Amino acid sequence: MKKIFFAICNALLVIWITFSVLFCSSVLWLFDTWPNLTIQELMFQIQSPINGTNKDIIMDYIVSCIFITLIILILSTVAVIIFRKRKRVYYPLVLCVLFIAILLDVSIAYLAWQRLDIDEYTKNSDTYSSFVDMYYVDPSEVELTFPEEKKNLIYIFLESMEITYSDEKNGGAFENNFIPELTNLAVENEDFSGASDELNGGTALKYATWTAAALFSQTSGLPLTLPIDGNSMDTQESFLPAVIALGDILEQQGYNQTFMIGSDGEFGGRSLYFSDHGNYNIKDYYYFQSLEKFPSDYWVWWGIEDEKLFEYAKEELVDLASQKEPFNFTMLTVDTHFEDGYVCEKCESEYGDNQYANVLSCSSRQVNEFIEWIQAQDFYENTTIVISGDHATMDSDFCENIDDDYERKVYTAYINSSVQPEDSEWRREYSTFDNFPTTLASLGVDIQGNRLGLGTNLFSTEETLTELYGVEYVNEELMKKSELMDELTADIDKDNVELRIREGTAPTALATAMPYDYTTGVLSVVISDFQNTEDGISGITAAVWTEEDQSDLQWVQAEVQSDGTYMANVNVPNFGFATGIYYVDVYLTDDTGNQFLAASTTGYVE
Repeated sequence: MKKIFFAICNALLVIWITFSVLFCSSVLWLFDTWPNLTIQELMFQIQSPINGTNKDIIMDYIVSCIFITLIILILSTVAVIIFRKRKRVYYPLVLCVLFIAILLDVSIAYLAWQRLDIDEYTKNSDTYSSFVDMYYVDPSEVELTFPEEKKNLIYIFLESMEITYSDEKNGGAFENNFIPELTNLAVENEDFSGASDELNGGTALKYATWTAAALFSQTSGLPLTLPIDGNSMDTQESFLPAVIALGDILEQQGYNQTFMIGSDGEFGGRSLYFSDHGNYNIKDYYYFQSLEKFPSDYWVWWGIEDEKLFEYAKEELVDLASQKEPFNFTMLTVDTHFEDGYVCEKCESEYGDNQYANVLSCSSRQVNEFIEWIQAQDFYENTTIVISGDHATMDSDFCENIDDDYERKVYTAYINSSVQPEDSEWRREYSTFDNFPTTLASLGVDIQGNRLGLGTNLFSTEETLTELYGVEYVNEELMKKSELMDELTADIDKDNVELRIREGTAPTALATAMPYDYTTGVLSVVISDFQNTEDGISGITAAVWTEEDQSDLQWVQAEVQSDGTYMANVNVPNFGFATGIYYVDVYLTDDTGNQFLAASTTGYVE
């Protein structure tokens, strides 16, 4: 008994050490990978589906955290085996290791608590504020007057693009100007810098700081605050149908709309959003793959590089311009995503081994070339171009030496707008929410009251919310609950099967294949250890097959046993007495009628 007790203690010691290493390395990796990580973004990343994620990030985590954890697991196991009988050495060593592990765990936990400002988050997450409710302007209640000849819109979202990348002379934060072409585009057109010679851009406020949220906030004037993770909207049948967004307004006006992206459009619910709000034609990586634009196994970075995307965008614009309806072409680049961006064939090495600087510079040239191509087309005269960064970069070290007082803003430029600022001298303080009404105004739309969503038309003299209250105060209010957002998100299905699977709240079980009974021809499968079955169990069935292509798949009804377990008896004669491996998937149906894959196992018939 004593030996068993010490064996359990030794096992727990190894588990504790391993967990401590994994916990500490994971937290440090998070803050190294996302130096400006917020608690909202952390919750977003944790619950995000892995499909569509850049595989380099996953590999970096494995190398940085999983690999070292496995090494520590092996070393600690070996150390326990070697020293466990040398009590004079072993016990002091154990106490020392435990002390260090606890100290590290507490220190890292405290660091995370402070860096993420969890106190403020937990306080605000349970507090209601009337701020959003009071200042939200419902587009359905505003008179929008379009010009007789409707202008086309080209909206270019630039991944992680900030004015920060420009030089200090132009309002950036670096000695070198890594985006000279984009700088010139902003200077020569409109970024609402007024009489100032320095670039100006929008602030990405809370719940607008990752791509899916940025696309939503800039086209609806609302933060993406949801009762589920923001990247799980692809599990839903609709994307906040009560919200009226830019695409809804333009669709009502007869616009032909396209959303183009070089990655998986489903990721983060992006395709769902643009399909639901404007009936956009979605053209993503898989769309172009189906057209055989590239080899079926071609995949770089997040899908395809921007060099290809811009070429496909030209083809799409020529097609859209040939149609009689006005068009809204919206696209999202990806090469400048963290970590360090993607080096394409057009990239140069003007900044040596500073890869991210080289990628930013390359992106600046490519965007400029694309704009020049557009300006050379016949349709340009009646087209407005909006260029906006989606959010500030999440690259771990590129901006680490920037002064803390420097205010990082996303890149913004309005080209060939139908209107000019009423006060051309005024340098505006604005957020990306303001892009919503400002984009419509740039098309020549007259907006009653000059406000939509939480945004303000920047061409007007109406003050923005950040001008009225400051960024810090607005962010504090956005972190609190809102009755309006509760209402707008009321139709979200939190019991959705796919969502529950993703969030780990779906029913699970343990399936065990018993030895084959050749006397009866039965291979029994016992289903036990049920988890997350609060909604009850109305039935359990097992899908069984022996062929890899499942061509001989059969369904077996499981029967409940007196001890609460279930038994599925596979009739081997029904499979022609096939020998070898029998594959079994166990499906649980709860009392609400939802069915879940609860367990899998294999049996063997000799």
